[in-house]
Amino acid sequence: MKKYLVICGLIAVVSCSKKESNPNMDSNVMLEEPVAKVVDSAAAGKNEGLALIEGGDCLTCHKVDTRVVGPSYQEVADKYTEADIEMLATKIIEGGKGNWGEIPMTPHAGMSKDNAKKMVEYILTLKK
Repeated sequence: MKKYLVICGLIAVVSCSKKESNPNMDSNVMLEEPVAKVVDSAAAGKNEGLALIEGGDCLTCHKVDTRVVGPSYQEVADKYTEADIEMLATKIIEGGKGNWGEIPMTPHAGMSKDNAKKMVEYILTLKK
């Protein structure tokens, strides 16, 4: 009986300590595109562009009224107009640098043009 318990214990230790590799965890794998999700009825009236921004990594570098790594959304809204929506959506997808300093904006290559436009349209509503 003791031998049986020792063998079961060894099997449990070996099987629990086995590390499985995940090929999708490489640093060069793109994250999924953020999707606007309505969680409850209070959020039902939320602008879709804002929901996409909140669902992505945008707020890491940008805030509505404060400069962080990149410009605030109000600064962007003050600088651009509806005529620039296509260009700004492309910049979100492709990334870039030089318009607001030398720190580059990370590309979001997995994002659809339509979602990028919704985000830009929301940002432009923040004009002071």
